[in-house]
Amino acid sequence: MPTLILVRHGRSTANSAGLLAGWTPGVALDERGARQAAALPGRLAALPLREVVTSPLQRCRETVQPLLDARPELTAHTDERIGEAHYGDWSGRKLAELKDEPLMDVVQAHPSAAAFPGGESMRAMQARAVEAVRDWNARVERDHGADAVYLMCSHGDIIKSLVADALGMHLDLFQRISVEPCSVTAIRYTRLRPFLVRLGETGDFASLVPREEPPVEGGQDGGDAPVGGGAGAP
Repeated sequence: MPTLILVRHGRSTANSAGLLAGWTPGVALDERGARQAAALPGRLAALPLREVVTSPLQRCRETVQPLLDARPELTAHTDERIGEAHYGDWSGRKLAELKDEPLMDVVQAHPSAAAFPGGESMRAMQARAVEAVRDWNARVERDHGADAVYLMCSHGDIIKSLVADALGMHLDLFQRISVEPCSVTAIRYTRLRPFLVRLGETGDFASLVPREEPPVEGGQDGGDAPVGGGAGAP
């Protein structure tokens, strides 16, 4: 079965502003995110990619565009099932404010029970993303062979939920996983089990340097995971 390369979109204007974007239209890459996207073709140069699948949201489409420009043989397919979580009434709000919402405790400690007001549950988010991967695995293997490699560009919580599925982890543990903007995660699928072979690879260790002040979106400094995936290194 194929190897899936999961790329989180580059840093967005919402990430740098500490906002939970969700499906809010018009959220683009910021300057750092554009540089991250421009570097992606070089980082993936050794991979014989057969297909590119992307979330329909602008920040993901902008992230894969340099890769498509560098490899004109590839075209991008969009799949709404790997689009960002539908955060409903939380969309567009500051993450610093959302920390005080009672639901945030559930999102952090018991995400399988979390459902966003006016949006979807985290269980539904994971289910649609896993279904998309299974469908694309079958399509890519059919069209390109069992050893094919393909890429999906998606969002932090989506990628974390796919990693949890690959590891056989309960969704309640997925907040222990971290994937920064434009990080690369690789899952090799086989008939019997998936293998997580890369997780959140950026080649940049700046985000590991201790910070004098907490990140703008709050989150991991207090033990909580940043909803949506966080902004990465400053």
